[in-house]
Amino acid sequence: MGGRPRGALLSHGNLIWADMHLDYLFNLSSTDVHLGLLPLFHVGGLFMATCSFHAGALNVNMRKFDAAQAVRLISAKKVSVMFDFAPILASILDQQEQTGEDIHSLQSILGIETPDVIERYQRLTGGTFHCIYGQTETSAIATLGRYNDQPGSAGRVIAMADIRLVDENDRPLPAGEVGEITVKGPMVFKGYWNLPEDTAQAFRGGWHHTGDLGRLDEDGFLWYEGRKAEKELIKPGGENVYPVEVEKVILAHPRVAQVVVFGVPDPKWKEGIKAVCQLKPGPDLDPQELIRFVGERIASYKKPQYVEFVEELPQRDDGAPDRAKVKALYGGAPS
Repeated sequence: MGGRPRGALLSHGNLIWADMHLDYLFNLSSTDVHLGLLPLFHVGGLFMATCSFHAGALNVNMRKFDAAQAVRLISAKKVSVMFDFAPILASILDQQEQTGEDIHSLQSILGIETPDVIERYQRLTGGTFHCIYGQTETSAIATLGRYNDQPGSAGRVIAMADIRLVDENDRPLPAGEVGEITVKGPMVFKGYWNLPEDTAQAFRGGWHHTGDLGRLDEDGFLWYEGRKAEKELIKPGGENVYPVEVEKVILAHPRVAQVVVFGVPDPKWKEGIKAVCQLKPGPDLDPQELIRFVGERIASYKKPQYVEFVEELPQRDDGAPDRAKVKALYGGAPS
């Protein structure tokens, strides 16, 4: 299923439940101001806007994210809450440091961010960063928790939901063991549009199978452990990038013989895109040329930030690149 777009059907009921969860967890009211800086096609942007409407809060929307404008709006409108994907918050903090504008009103942020940026924000404002796990299929939210409660985790399951970790045979796993995250609850979507087989597979046993791996600790905190191999996904800045789509574009370059694309730790985007390529015989290829080649053919956020050329990629018995070995050899944090 990797790389094939699917429409997740979200109902009015899903939206109402997600709004109520968010309003309750953040105690949102008519005195709050939400800075809408994510696109509304992203569930983070959409449901933050609707939960703010639901609470009677003010939505202050940006057509396109700009750190300088964001800082001005936070200061002028007394913004109290927003959703964050790296590197949004870091760029806001950098801008505030340059201008000295007051952003202490920003007391609640939820999203996915690096520990150093979270701690920097909390020291500056005295606010609280809330870590989250969710998908489009769960109306953006399934777990949530204050960063300081268990740094590095994605929080605990929300009030009206349930989470279970299962093995490859859908058997529940005890605390501490890594398995697939499965979810139940009124915010879980209705199915994939016109894809009954995919829907049945996702909902087998009555639980939504997310394709994500995680573990629950003894205190009920969820720790995200990546995607299942068959559903591999890279999430630079919170966007979804399927490696297979990027690989197809790279293989269209006349100098590339084989390629493996995967996610690596990235200080700016939290997860970056890396392409490890085996070239055909011939002259050298500039990594920047390959990056431009990809950016001209698919959305810019899908182009790799890192390119490495190798003499030969590890092979499986069928002649295809051995993805696990490639990631083990070349998957460390880029220097």
